[in-house]
Amino acid sequence: MKNFCIAIFLLIANFGYAQNFKYAFVTDTHVGTATGEEDLRRTVADINSQKDIDFVVVTGDITEMGTNDELKLAKEILSGLNKKFYVIPGNHDTGWSESGGVSFIKEFGYDKFTFDYNGFRFIACASGPYVRMSDGHIPRDATVWLDSVLNKTPKTMPIVYINHYPLDNSLDNWYETVDRLKTKNIQYAICGHGHQNKAYNFEGIAGTMGRSNLRAKDSIGGYNIVDMTKDSVFFTTRKPNGETLATWRKIALKTFVNDGKAYERPDFSINKKYTNVKPVWTYHSNANVVNTPAYNNNLVIFGNSLGLVEALNRKTGKPAWTYQTKGAIYSSPIINNDLVIFGSGDGNIYALHLKNGKLAWKTAAQKSVLGSPVIQADVLFIGASDNTFSALDVKTGKLKWQFKEVEGTIVGKPLIYQGKIIFGSWGRHLYALDINTGALLWKWNNGHANRMFSPAMVTPVATNNTIYIAAPDRVLTAIDATTGQTLWRNSEAKVRESIGLSADSALIYGKTMQDEIVAYKTTRTDEGVAWKYNAGYGYEHTPSDLIEKNGKLFFGTKNGTVYCIDPLAKKTLWAHKIDNAMVNTFKVIDDKTLVVSTMDGKIVLLKEN
Repeated sequence: MKNFCIAIFLLIANFGYAQNFKYAFVTDTHVGTATGEEDLRRTVADINSQKDIDFVVVTGDITEMGTNDELKLAKEILSGLNKKFYVIPGNHDTGWSESGGVSFIKEFGYDKFTFDYNGFRFIACASGPYVRMSDGHIPRDATVWLDSVLNKTPKTMPIVYINHYPLDNSLDNWYETVDRLKTKNIQYAICGHGHQNKAYNFEGIAGTMGRSNLRAKDSIGGYNIVDMTKDSVFFTTRKPNGETLATWRKIALKTFVNDGKAYERPDFSINKKYTNVKPVWTYHSNANVVNTPAYNNNLVIFGNSLGLVEALNRKTGKPAWTYQTKGAIYSSPIINNDLVIFGSGDGNIYALHLKNGKLAWKTAAQKSVLGSPVIQADVLFIGASDNTFSALDVKTGKLKWQFKEVEGTIVGKPLIYQGKIIFGSWGRHLYALDINTGALLWKWNNGHANRMFSPAMVTPVATNNTIYIAAPDRVLTAIDATTGQTLWRNSEAKVRESIGLSADSALIYGKTMQDEIVAYKTTRTDEGVAWKYNAGYGYEHTPSDLIEKNGKLFFGTKNGTVYCIDPLAKKTLWAHKIDNAMVNTFKVIDDKTLVVSTMDGKIVLLKEN
């Protein structure tokens, strides 16, 4: 009886019913837009005028493009709060970030947090996509961290979970978090992203989306006040002119009980349909992997979003060596003789000894290096976020030349063609430089003033003195390689960032945003779509290349599936689902063997029987 009474006392104490409290729930401030700064300054001043607000949570999309300047400005404004505040990034802070998320952590000190207040445990995770377009994604390192936090959380302790996205399939790995939270005493979840006040139910977990802090079409912005009482929580919109609107959302606080219902989960049944391909091994890194692994006869090498370079034994998938940098790695490494070379979010280009991962040389840039390198004749070419594209000596890392007039961040992989180095950026342009001197030969743009349509993630392909790209404007474009003039643009198939050149250079392959693989002839006049094949992969928008090898065409999707099709017969030879996160551009070792990485940090050696 005594133990029972103690348990009841602890249960009551854990719920923190000793006193009520209030916090401000601010989201989607988008500093960098026309009114973002002014709207946030008004909100900060309004929160400061209220003595009964205990703390502030800001649930993502702090900035518009995640630039260093935007982040610094947002931090300066939020630091004007006279109450403690907690902040997480959203997709706008990470998806176009010039630092790969490094600057967010530098400014705010973290990208996830947990704290206890009056018996409640508040837990917040970051959200992607990261650098490349994909679905929303709770990063792998945040999931690993969440496990550690929940393992230390008493079963009865009430939890409030915070994320930028709703806990639904707008996140490709929503179920990983939902399943974990449902093992604990989750009370409710809050989020932003949708720019509106909206009530949700996430598989029995009460959810609340908050309105954007932006004024939008109104004359003034707004945010939410969250009032925690003994048995309920209330959400009320507050205007930064001092006006408090009627409470629009109430949630009862009570011990969470899992309803035991079956809910939507990713479907892996395609792996039973195509049994002729299987993983030789699978390795799961502790952080996101958003780059293409490099390989040789002995090793598979990649970097993760915690800045760790990992080398695996190619036969077994077991770790061989690691090297730690100080920033997220989105640069796809390249192997050259006994070196592996890549860029890091910490602002350096690294060359490591292939045998043991020891540092051979390191060359600093002025900002993060998110672009991927290419090599020709002992010269390394790579772009960085400091508006600079560089040529370095492969053996020493010493600078040969630099082009310093790039608009925006470079995040893609360049193309070497006809004595030119060709690359895009998040500054609207595709550039062609003289490969020997770095002199600008031409630059091209698609006419969009909005930088979100920039050819940043395109991987250009070329043949017959013609460059082919597909930017986020969903138009396949042919550009004269000598002059940079547009030859033709075709929007018939809505190809978005994902193309590839056939082995005989006769066709451009494209991946549309809904089910279809298409082909265009590599002509200098627009002949339209040559053929289409419905591969049935669903809605798709990730920038992963299509690769042909020995008559087989390979590509990956946003939902973790790798496809192999016969482009002549127009049929699927096999498909294999690795997980539910974006497949990066992979390496085709031979027509039966692939090295594949996914955003969630899985590295797989796939082999056809």
